[in-house]
Amino acid sequence: MIIDSLDNVKHYRYLNDRIKKAFEFLEEIDFETIEPGKYNVEGDEIFAIVSEYNTKKKEDARPEAHERYLDIQYIVKGSEYMGYAPLEDQDVSTPYDTEKDLVFYKADVDYIKVSEGMFAVFFPTDIHAPGAEIEKSEPVKKVVVKVLV
Repeated sequence: MIIDSLDNVKHYRYLNDRIKKAFEFLEEIDFETIEPGKYNVEGDEIFAIVSEYNTKKKEDARPEAHERYLDIQYIVKGSEYMGYAPLEDQDVSTPYDTEKDLVFYKADVDYIKVSEGMFAVFFPTDIHAPGAEIEKSEPVKKVVVKVLV
């Protein structure tokens, strides 16, 4: 897991070419005006999902992980808690869905506040529970860039 500001993205471009391209996409697009939806960056290897929602109670933020893609979750507007736990000896609550590349866990997560202009990178070895409210439910606009690993 990595959490940082988009201002510091230069430190992460070296990870691989797909991650570099994903961060370039985040830097180039004006997400304040872009509509929610799915956006192609590089076919099935890199795509983005723009969403707007209200944060939810921590107990409703389900711990999840992915096998084929890593997530770069970038907060355009608002702030939320994102839960994190390492994927080690965790109990599965909903089995892996190959079509959605998604599995849910019964994991205890630690929460980190991620605010406007910040991003979190969750690798396939990271359980994450995004979208949790900080003090009360508030609107958030977020971009999740999915990068094939």
